[in-house]
Amino acid sequence: MTVIHQDDVIQSVADALQYISYYHPKDFIDAMHQAYQREENPAARDAIAQILINSRMCATGHRPICQDTGIVTVFAHIGMNLRWEGDMSLDDMINEGVRRAYRHPDNVLRASILADPDGKRKNTGDNTPAIIHHKLVPGDTLEIHVAAKGGGSEAKSKFAMLNPSDNVIDWVLEQLPRMGAGWCPPGMLGIGIGGTAEKAMTLAKESLLDPIDIQELQARGASNRAEELRLELFDKVNKSGIGAQGLGGLTTVLDIKVKDYPTHAANKPVAIIPNCAATRHVHFTLDGSGAAELPVPKIEDWPEIAWEVSDNVRRVNLDEVTDEDVQTWQPGDTVLLSGKLLTGRDAAHKRMVDMLAKGESLPVDMRGRFIYYVGPVDPVGNEVVGPAGPTTATRMDKFTRTMLEQTGLLGMVGKAERGPMAIEAIRDNKAVYLMAVGGAAYLVAQAIKKARVVGFEDLGMEAIYEFEVEDMPVTVAVDSQGESVHQTGPAKWKEIIATHA
Repeated sequence: MTVIHQDDVIQSVADALQYISYYHPKDFIDAMHQAYQREENPAARDAIAQILINSRMCATGHRPICQDTGIVTVFAHIGMNLRWEGDMSLDDMINEGVRRAYRHPDNVLRASILADPDGKRKNTGDNTPAIIHHKLVPGDTLEIHVAAKGGGSEAKSKFAMLNPSDNVIDWVLEQLPRMGAGWCPPGMLGIGIGGTAEKAMTLAKESLLDPIDIQELQARGASNRAEELRLELFDKVNKSGIGAQGLGGLTTVLDIKVKDYPTHAANKPVAIIPNCAATRHVHFTLDGSGAAELPVPKIEDWPEIAWEVSDNVRRVNLDEVTDEDVQTWQPGDTVLLSGKLLTGRDAAHKRMVDMLAKGESLPVDMRGRFIYYVGPVDPVGNEVVGPAGPTTATRMDKFTRTMLEQTGLLGMVGKAERGPMAIEAIRDNKAVYLMAVGGAAYLVAQAIKKARVVGFEDLGMEAIYEFEVEDMPVTVAVDSQGESVHQTGPAKWKEIIATHA
């Protein structure tokens, strides 16, 4: 009988979470590189280049791929012949592993988990608890699949209880525009079909643990309905023209995963869960011989790509930029930002808007300034800040008009598209919205030369910082006239793809 030691579980989970924080799976790197090589839209190709450069930097520097180091999800397959050594439950062992991983002094990971989710929303401080699924299976080993899922992509999950006669493909394609680009394409879509509501969601999440193998499936052909759906959806989703970061292009998904399960005659539950460009998962097996040993990838697995500044690049000094300057910027322009840049995300925006409603002064003057939607990782060593990529901008849409009109804010930097309400406010105030690439957090952090907290220190990673940046790359996503590249880009490339089909 195999004896699983408590310390081996804890150490293995901790090691796995550190490992996936800075190593992309090789199948993902290969698929992303293929997408880079075939991409024809310069903006999308540039975004993929930044993701690949960032990934290589993280692999060599052992720092997080994304500033959102995720909510931990674990699937544990427990051999029925196992015996345990230790005094903790399996869940407690896993959570202790999470705690140690996220507090590792050499590679601090951002704690994003909040207790009392509809109340005080207080950060637990160590990213616990994890979401844990158990399955008892025949055998005498413990197999654990560990994933760290970013909140931006998780927020784009969809579920429906379809009628038995409804078409799954039609429903998925209807959801795609509603998901926007906040899930950081190109990535994967996990689809769960059948069972009950909660089973369909679990199937979708579990499907994302499988390696990218759509090319092999295309070569051999489908052998069941789930594989037929994968092939048809892969083709149709990529023909949508959404492209990398929603900028328009040839690759929106690197793979489609489908898992199904028997369901009630009256039901057809269907779930979609996207996996972003920060794909993080690994699995290991414990057999009683010690902690898991994870294979160290070879740096040769990553392509060497140089980031090239486009011809229409603008260099902007944030300390001197004026309203008149901003109104000359065109959608799709590449902008390199230098100077002082404020930060703020959900909690900071909510607090600022509440203060403005009460007639209170904000901790920092925002007139003529830019704010970056980010919650950075804590620094280690000689870093001024840890990985600091953008968070999903649409969550700040409801605050945008108030911020622009009552603070004098000139512009915003975030991830993905803005909704109609925010675009209208940007147009009315002759402001601008700039997009940074999601999934390139460590690369972005290299442009940050100084960082200090200037407001709401109690909010931790959601505090207001002032960054001093140098040549931070962004794209003009919504100009002062309200034109959005996330509307024009995909429409243009959907037409191009249809013409060449």
